[in-house]
Amino acid sequence: MTDTQIIDLFFERSEQAIEELAKKHGAAVSRIAFNILGNPQDAEECVNDTWLGAWNAIPPSRPSPLRTFVCRIARNLATKKYHAGTAQKRNSQYDLALDELCEYIPDSDSVEDRCGARELAAAIDRFLDGLEPLDRFLFMRRYWYSDSLGELAKLSAMSYGAVSVRLHRVKEKLKNYLLREGLLV
Repeated sequence: MTDTQIIDLFFERSEQAIEELAKKHGAAVSRIAFNILGNPQDAEECVNDTWLGAWNAIPPSRPSPLRTFVCRIARNLATKKYHAGTAQKRNSQYDLALDELCEYIPDSDSVEDRCGARELAAAIDRFLDGLEPLDRFLFMRRYWYSDSLGELAKLSAMSYGAVSVRLHRVKEKLKNYLLREGLLV
């Protein structure tokens, strides 16, 4: 079933919409939730909350692409649940991915920085558009889907070390790009 057909089911308020959405995009949503939360039960709860979030948002929204839309819902819910449940603990995989980017992305504590968040997001989008497909794939899988370096090595048929070095080089390119754009000091 196509994304458009699934969205049409949502507009008809058919419960089949959730079933079809889960069939088509459930694996990606589950992966994001588990990679962030690190707990199968919490991830499953997050996935179910994602379907409810999609049900509540469609209509009126007609998202395109649908996969990105539901993955964003899942990521936001998982991140919120992660922060609520781990105030004193650390989930090494998710924290490690975030820690890797800390020195490359400006802190958003000030009002001025928060106002520039959209500008930063647009700059990162432009940066990603200019990357080679493999570099973009690795970057997105690591920092959006929170895949481990080992998983990325398997997915890309590269060694763990090669993935690590390649991501380091992409992060350095990002840092230099943001410096040139005046978004990183």
